[in-house]
Amino acid sequence: MTHPNPGAPVGWAVTSSSSTVKKTVEEKGFDDNITNNSLAISPDEKLAVVSDSREKSIRVFDLVKGTLRKEIDGFITPRNTVFINDGSEFVVSDSTLGTLRFYDVNNLTLKDEIVVGPGAFGTAISPDKETLYVNNQAHSSVTIVDLERRKPTEVITGFAQPRQGIVISHDGRYVFVTNFKGDKVSVIDTETKSIVREITGFSMIRAISVAADGRTLYAANSGRDSISVVNISKGEITNEIKVGREPYGAALSPDGKLLFASSKLDNRIDVINTLDNRVIETIKGFTEPRQAIIFSHDGSRAYVLNRDLSLSRVDVKAGMITDTFRANK
Repeated sequence: MTHPNPGAPVGWAVTSSSSTVKKTVEEKGFDDNITNNSLAISPDEKLAVVSDSREKSIRVFDLVKGTLRKEIDGFITPRNTVFINDGSEFVVSDSTLGTLRFYDVNNLTLKDEIVVGPGAFGTAISPDKETLYVNNQAHSSVTIVDLERRKPTEVITGFAQPRQGIVISHDGRYVFVTNFKGDKVSVIDTETKSIVREITGFSMIRAISVAADGRTLYAANSGRDSISVVNISKGEITNEIKVGREPYGAALSPDGKLLFASSKLDNRIDVINTLDNRVIETIKGFTEPRQAIIFSHDGSRAYVLNRDLSLSRVDVKAGMITDTFRANK
């Protein structure tokens, strides 16, 4: 339970130095048969960092100018990105490199790199901004990282291939982790650092969202084209909302009144009213949207990542795409 990296190959070391990890990796990714994309928006909504695990680089868009600011190379299977330190840095996980890379927002240079082991996937930051939780699909574990010390401090085991889906409750008490194998959600108590509940009944589970009051969880089922509504206290699915084919995304608006469910095959987003769990409109014009959906702080805009790593900005009230950021713009 307390070793910082159980199951890591011999020769790997946990370090907080900024030197490049000295480990030869094959050109073929460690787990590149698993594909996902990722989107992170800076707190001031001026930058967007996008990635696709099939691309060996990440892109940083200037959302004010509508241009590509930089393409950063050197990745193999980039998995997830989050902003930290009030938006002054962002962290990228790579499941083949088995590392977390820390970048400075001002000059977009690498500041630090720590090893968490091959298979590092989805990431989520605690509400107090001090802790990063990292899914590891290869070792079926979640690594806890102290962001101030830049050091893994503990590993929680007992999962079943946790991939991109990981969400922390607004009060920081619980961490909800999707398990691709077994189609279940494991609930971690952040005080005891242990799994205290498992919620089952999903079908090819993808993205999850948790309501601000901590009572309801929403999960995308790409296996049965639906969004499951879960009563968290009971640990039961209470409703099933039919949406487009192969839904991946399930993103809640800041006020919790709307849920965006992206359909990868239908290239659309179904907008769900969470008060009565009905689809109230459909927004079209995307290209294979997955889990990478983020709302602006005021909920008036949403950003959706496309297959080609272009980024569509949506006017939520109008229910339409207003502009799209592209690398060649």
